[in-house]
Amino acid sequence: MENPAGELTPCDRLYLERAYELATRGAGSTAPNPPVGAVVVRDGRAVGEGYHRRAGEAHAERIALERAGSLARGATLYVSLEPCRHHGRTPPCTQAVLDAGIARVVAGTKDPTGHGGAHDLRDAAVAVTIAGDPQARELIEAFAVAHASDRPYVALKMAASLDGMVASRPGIAQRIGSDAEARYVRDLRTRFDAVLVGAATVRIDDPQLTVRPHHDRARPYVRIVARGRQPIPPRSRIFEPVDGYAETMVLSPETGAERVDLETALRALRARGIYSVLCEGGPRLAAGLLAGRLVDRIYWALAPRFLQRPGAVPALSGCDVSRVGLYFDRVERVGSDVMISGVPNDV
Repeated sequence: MENPAGELTPCDRLYLERAYELATRGAGSTAPNPPVGAVVVRDGRAVGEGYHRRAGEAHAERIALERAGSLARGATLYVSLEPCRHHGRTPPCTQAVLDAGIARVVAGTKDPTGHGGAHDLRDAAVAVTIAGDPQARELIEAFAVAHASDRPYVALKMAASLDGMVASRPGIAQRIGSDAEARYVRDLRTRFDAVLVGAATVRIDDPQLTVRPHHDRARPYVRIVARGRQPIPPRSRIFEPVDGYAETMVLSPETGAERVDLETALRALRARGIYSVLCEGGPRLAAGLLAGRLVDRIYWALAPRFLQRPGAVPALSGCDVSRVGLYFDRVERVGSDVMISGVPNDV
């Protein structure tokens, strides 16, 4: 049962926002668990805070409750996600809530796995409000998709001119977006287990694909290249060792094939513990993912320029994407560019 947002007080909203802020600190490090933040409030004052840092370590609720100590009795627990009731690598959070004597729980959204403990808490006379907040659902979007699938959550990021081009001619390194857009993407990478590009992007742009400035994360970051039959230069910067990064992975076609079977490759990545992937192109890889219905969210940066001329490179090529529609739910200004984001759907 989710309660309408109107039933929350301004104070509830304030502390839920704090829980969301705390949850983002674990983004990119908690897989296969979701990022979660929690705040214990008593008499209008926060007396304990916490966030889930990595799988196998204490959940956000337990950390916040331990920091609150005896002040948790009779207090309100604000948490970005409905507390869990299942036994995994750590005990269920519902029991910790009950043991601490919490009187009320306000959660941003329901647990999409069915392991949420709101019902158990209500049975034990704890007042529970599930806000059904879009911001809370956004925090666990990757977790929810990956949990329900046998492949990672895949986000596709592209930057193109207003006329849909990524370069004025083939084979040249050409930045389309602004410096602000580049910083946006580096920050975006921190939310994912891995970043994926095609071999042509490596050969042309020679990217390092790191997060700058360095982002402290509990899980090593993975860089991945999907290649065809052509080799990748072994001295490419993507293969350079970087502290906090795993060894770069290369996805290769099966014997006799010209291109990587993307669906099979993604399932293999999931089997190796990669639950979310940010793909940064290029055009053939992006089109292949879209045509294969393998994209869960798209980030499309529009630069205020035109590149249409003979030989200009379109943002998508090599696959038919005419049956792929998009529902855009976010639009924001990023420097001189516009970043629109949404989810694919069939047309």
